[in-house]
Amino acid sequence: MTEHTPSKKPIYYYAILAMIVLLLLNALVFPQLMQNEVKEVGYNEFLSMVDSGTVKEVSRDETTQTITFTTEKDGETQYYKTGIWPDETLVSRLSDAGVPFTASIPTQASPLLSFLISWLLPILIFIVLGRFLMKRVQNGMPGGIGNALSFGKANAKIYVEAQTGKTFDDVAGQDEAKEALLEIVDFLHNPDRYSDIGAKLPKGALLVGPPGTGKTLLAKAVAGEANVPFFSISGSAFVEMFVGMGAAKVRDLFSQAEQKAPCIVFIDEIDTIGKKRDNMLGGNDEREQTLNQLLTEMDGFDARKGVVILAATNRPDSLDSALLRPGRFDRRIHVELPDLKGRTDILKVHARGVKMSEDVDFEAIARATSGASGADLANIINEAALRAVRMKRDTVEQADLEESVEVVIAGYARKNAVISPKEKRIVAYHEIGHALVAAKQTESAPVHKITIIPRTSGALGYTMQVDESEHYLMTREEAENKIATLTGGRSAEEIVFGTVTTGASNDIEQATRIAKAMVVRYGMSSAFGMVALECQNNPYLASEGSLTCSSDTAARVDAEIIDIVEKAHQRATQILRENEVALHKLAEHLLERETISGEEFMQLLREIAPAAPAQLNA
Repeated sequence: MTEHTPSKKPIYYYAILAMIVLLLLNALVFPQLMQNEVKEVGYNEFLSMVDSGTVKEVSRDETTQTITFTTEKDGETQYYKTGIWPDETLVSRLSDAGVPFTASIPTQASPLLSFLISWLLPILIFIVLGRFLMKRVQNGMPGGIGNALSFGKANAKIYVEAQTGKTFDDVAGQDEAKEALLEIVDFLHNPDRYSDIGAKLPKGALLVGPPGTGKTLLAKAVAGEANVPFFSISGSAFVEMFVGMGAAKVRDLFSQAEQKAPCIVFIDEIDTIGKKRDNMLGGNDEREQTLNQLLTEMDGFDARKGVVILAATNRPDSLDSALLRPGRFDRRIHVELPDLKGRTDILKVHARGVKMSEDVDFEAIARATSGASGADLANIINEAALRAVRMKRDTVEQADLEESVEVVIAGYARKNAVISPKEKRIVAYHEIGHALVAAKQTESAPVHKITIIPRTSGALGYTMQVDESEHYLMTREEAENKIATLTGGRSAEEIVFGTVTTGASNDIEQATRIAKAMVVRYGMSSAFGMVALECQNNPYLASEGSLTCSSDTAARVDAEIIDIVEKAHQRATQILRENEVALHKLAEHLLERETISGEEFMQLLREIAPAAPAQLNA
């Protein structure tokens, strides 16, 4: 089905409305205006004017008990009126003066006609005007008063295959999620295959995962694959300022869904209305009423009718347990960050509509974007296309993609930034310190690029490391080496300049975060062993966890974190002192070139320090 657009009113509708307004003006306004031109005089003055022969015509109205007469002066007729006075000589005076006179006969109006004119006609006029104004407000003010007047309506968008333009071919890197959703689509297409064996259609499927991983895109792909109505609504659309309106919208949504069954209903950001209920005072009663109505509706409809509820959230920990139980949301579909193959496929999907060079290596870009979501990868492709246009090229090249990765990670290059030679020298030694410590450790990712060109994110330079393959586990040695690499920049500053700068602030933050995770989450601390001292609140929003230990233990945790970082710092300092000659030569080369690749760095390091670990000879 397509969305219904209200038709325009025919022309006779406005003609009737204009006629009614004209009749009202003629009956109420115009007579009043005419009355303002009649001059009122006393009865004695009226008799004087009759006797003087200036009165031309007289009319007597028994209904209003008035006498209306006219005079003529300089060819202009003037109107007068006066009240009726008991006077038996008035007729003879008018006859003697030769003035024509008449009297109006009062008519008794029909009671039915009087009722229709006095009561029914005004009510009909108000109804017509009210409907006209309401339609105008609803059509002319979307999201404003018009929506406020449509109480209890779910306002869900209805999609069909031709409108969404998305299918499962447009979704990459989420094979498991697509497989689970394909089963639901197949059930809607071929219900007999499942009913013959006794299988029931899942009432609901919950899509959970970090932001940007494609939960909404998967739902749109379901709309493209299924030849059934697809209702799409956001959880925030149920939140109203009027009590009970959220629950009314839930009832309306499910009523529409049952009428269009088989169909799919998608509720985005369901945590808006599905949060856990509590007994605390001051809670949002309207939200709880909406949640209770949603629970009731999900229990009330029959799964055999083919109504499937899809919902998406990145906060599954905040959802009410009654919403997650089997029979409501029977299936939880995890939409995780893509792996190396998934990132490569996602890049290829988003590159379909972009003119790409034949030598573009998507796998190399995928290796450099570990931890990126589908939205990040789409942004990288778009940034590369924009850069190709700025460089006045017709196709996107590998250099554009590599630069777009750096733009997403560190921001745009500040080409006009003025940095003093002293600070530029400090930055060069800082970045070579990172790269040299990484290269001299066997359990460390290879150096991919080193640059001292400032970026808009605030970084004055950076060292990029790219793993050759995908890693799902991290050993204790790898974590310690990563902390040592992060402290390598500060160690180089201490060795060469005998002081420290603020340039290592981000390095210190990352090193402390890794050391804390080793102690409180990974059980990699010799002081505490295999004890979890932190509870992670939400794994999908990268929120900080909360310690689950006493204050005394927390103090020991801080001491252990400091010890881990300090040992890594000492090891980084030792590595740099042992390779101080290479440190100076590589820093001078970086100062001259400003940017060097990982291959160039490793080649120079082999020439300067041939006795290197096995990693250098790889």
